[in-house]
Order: sequence, then structure tokens, then C-alpha cells
Amino acid sequence: MPLFSRKKKPSNDARKRLEYQMCLAKEAGADDTLDISRCELSEVPYGAFATCKVLQKKVLIIHTNNLTSLVPKSCSLLSLITVKVLDLHDNQLESLPADIGQLTALQVLNLERNLLKSLPQSIGDLAQLQVLNVKGNKLRELPGSVSGLRSLRALDVSGNALTELPRVLAHARSLQMLTLDASAMTYPPSDICSAGTEAIQQFLCKECGIAYYPPSQYLPPTLESDGEGTSVDGVDRTVEKYLEEESKWQNKFMDYEKRKERKTQEKLEFERRLNMGQREQALLVQQLSSHKDEILQTVREEQQRLEQGLSKHQRHLEEERLKLLQQLKDTEQGIASRIQKLLEDNQRQKQSSDILKSLENERIRMEQLMAITQEETEQLRRKEVGSAMQQMLAETYKNKLLQMSSESRRQDLVSQACSSLAEMDQKFQQILAWQQLDQNKAVSQILQQIEMQKAAFEALQVKKDLMHRQIRNQIKLIETELLQLTQLELKRQELDTETLQ
Repeated sequence: MPLFSRKKKPSNDARKRLEYQMCLAKEAGADDTLDISRCELSEVPYGAFATCKVLQKKVLIIHTNNLTSLVPKSCSLLSLITVKVLDLHDNQLESLPADIGQLTALQVLNLERNLLKSLPQSIGDLAQLQVLNVKGNKLRELPGSVSGLRSLRALDVSGNALTELPRVLAHARSLQMLTLDASAMTYPPSDICSAGTEAIQQFLCKECGIAYYPPSQYLPPTLESDGEGTSVDGVDRTVEKYLEEESKWQNKFMDYEKRKERKTQEKLEFERRLNMGQREQALLVQQLSSHKDEILQTVREEQQRLEQGLSKHQRHLEEERLKLLQQLKDTEQGIASRIQKLLEDNQRQKQSSDILKSLENERIRMEQLMAITQEETEQLRRKEVGSAMQQMLAETYKNKLLQMSSESRRQDLVSQACSSLAEMDQKFQQILAWQQLDQNKAVSQILQQIEMQKAAFEALQVKKDLMHRQIRNQIKLIETELLQLTQLELKRQELDTETLQ
């Protein structure tokens, strides 16, 4: 906060109002009131003090401004010596002048809603003061000099930080209305403060050791009439009206305190019901949370059961897949064993061809023994060897074709099995249905292959039988030719014998 801050200047309307009120107070025939309220003043103008001094004003109203001090520089408080009513409420006064007691004619002092932290000791010199309103300030205590306020009728100290009243307040015998925050008081006790002004004064008189008399027996000096017949002026009548209004407000305040107490009871009852409702709600929330935990527990258990079932199903599918692979391996082994058998059959066929060759050799030897001519034997041998070689080449070519076809079938089976396994891994949800189909397909293919192999074996057997039949036929033809040759040889021998004979 800056050390030297500029004061906020009043607005044009506030300045015009101040000028108008000052002119109105200086006019001829004007009343005894100077009203410069709501003029956005930060200090009382010098002209106001001069007007009050020269024209002897009795009522000075300066409320609802921004005053921080009552007496400006180069001014004296004695300029307000004739003022009986001083209204300073709704300002920013933090303290009063120390010589406030010089205003001996002052009867009403309104300091409501300011920033006062203490009252000067000289306030007890205001012997004619009847109304003192310090409501809504920051007072922590009242000075002991309040006992000198012999004419005080109404005192309002509510809205402050007061917790104790001075015991010497009992000497203010004319006090009819005392307004304070009864619940915050410690001396006198709050129950006595709640009972009203009379109970408070009785308590203070008892504490001071003096007798209590009602305030009606102590008329203020300004209201007492002497033998010459002096009476109260217009300001005193306003004071009387103010006191009547204060008494009405005091009654209203008591009613308000009772209603406030009743509202407090209702509030406590409402809070009790609210606490019960909150406890019930907390119980409901706890029950809901427990129920929610139970539901979550059941959901977790169900999820665990599902996971266990899923893992079991996966294990079952893995076992089925392993079984299928084992079956495929078995089928491959069976196919390999069948191919091995076919190769062995081919070997046996080769052996049979060797046997045939040996038979041919035997036949050749037989022919040699039978003295066939060399050219015929060579031609016959060449023909037989060529035919045998052609047959062997045809058989080997057929065996190669059979081996290639079986190898291609085996590769097809392996590729089909791999593709079926890949499809089974990708389509997990349809594995059960596809598994049976794949098994059926595999079984049907195996059966078809078995049938094809059987048909091929039968065809081979038929071919073998045909070959054997051809060989037998050829042997028979050879035998017939040999018989013919033997017959011719016998005839030739007979002819030779005949020629020899």
C-alpha cells in the first residue's frame, strides 16, 4: 500500500449536494440543521464548522460519507459547542477526538457502523448526552467514565467485540434502554443480559453495593422544569421521539431475539434430523458399497470360472490338435510304409526279373545243349533281352510314376493338414465344427487314398499277372518251337540215319 495515496475526489453530484446544503443552511429563516450526508466526504469541510459556529446550528448530520476523522486541520471542536445532535453513522472513523467532552450541549451521538476501537475518557463529560449509539464498531470495552453520563437514556453497544460491561455503568441511573449481544457477554452473565436493561442495572447496582431505583425517578437535567416555567425545545422533542422509537425497536429486538431462539431450536432440530438422514444415507451407501463388493466378487468368481473353462477348452482343443497331428503323422507313416512296401514289391519284381533272366540263361543253356545254331540263338537272345529290357524300363517308369504320385499326394496331404491347422488357429470359435469336418475329410481322403492304393496295387497285380501270362505264353511258344525243333531234329536225324543207311 503506498505511503501517500491520493484522496478520492467527490463526484459532481456529491459536490453539488454539498454546495446546496451549505447554501440552504446559510439562508435566512433556515432551521437549526446542517445536513451534509451522502456527499462522499473524506473530511469535514472547514465551512461546516464555521457555519455551525456562526449560525449556532444544533443538529449536524454527516452520515454516509468516507470520514476518517471528525475535526479537520485548522479547526477547533469548540465550533460545535451548540450542537445537540451529531449523526456520524456509516463512515470510517477509527477514533474520536480526545476532547469530545467539550461538546457539553450534545444530547444525541450516533456513531453506528464505523471502525472505532475505543472511546475517549472525556466522553463522560457529556453530562447532557441522552442517546449514545456505537453499534457495529470494533469496541472491546467501554471506558469507566461512562458513569458520568447522568442523562443517558439509550445505549446501543451491539455488533462489537464487547464481552464485559464496566461496573460503574450502574451510576447511569437514567438508563432506560441498553442494547447488546447477550449471548457473547460474560459480565454480566448472558442470562442476565437476556433479561433486559432493568436486570442488568440491578445486577450492576448489586455489584457496586448501591440501591437500585427505576430510571423514571431520575429525570435528565435537560428535561427538568424549574419554577420559571422553562420547557423542552424542538431538539429535545426529537430526542423524546428518538427514545420512543428506540423503545419500540428494543421491544422488536426482544421479539426478534425470541424468534431467533426459536429459529435456533428449529435449526438444531433440523440439523439433528439432517444428521440422522446423513447417517441413514451413510448406512445406505455402506450397504450399497457392500452389495457392490458382493456383485464385484461374484463377477470376479464368474470371470475366473469362465477363464478356467476357457483354459480347459483351450487345453482340450490343444489335445485334439495334437491328436490330429499324431493321426496325420500316423497316416504319413502308414503312407511311407505302403510306399516302402511298394518299393519292396518293385525290388521283388526286380528279383523276379533276375529270376527270369536266370531262367533265360537256363533256357539259353538248354538251347545250347539242344544244339541250336548260333545265329538263331543270338537272334532269339537279342529279342528276349530287348523285350526284357523294355519290360524292365516300363516297370521302372511305372514305379517312378507311382512314387511321384504318392509323393505329390503326401505333399498335398501335408499342405492340407497345415492349412487346416492354420485355419483352426485363426478360427478359434469354429474349431469344434471344423475339427469334425477336417477329421471326416482326412478320413475320407485316407480312405480314398487307401482305395486308390488298393486299385493301384490291384492294377499292378493285374499287370504282373498279365506279364506272367505273357511270359508263360512265350515260354509255351518257345517250348512248342523247341518241340518243333526237336521234332525237326529227330526227323533230320532220321533222315541222316536214312541217308547213312
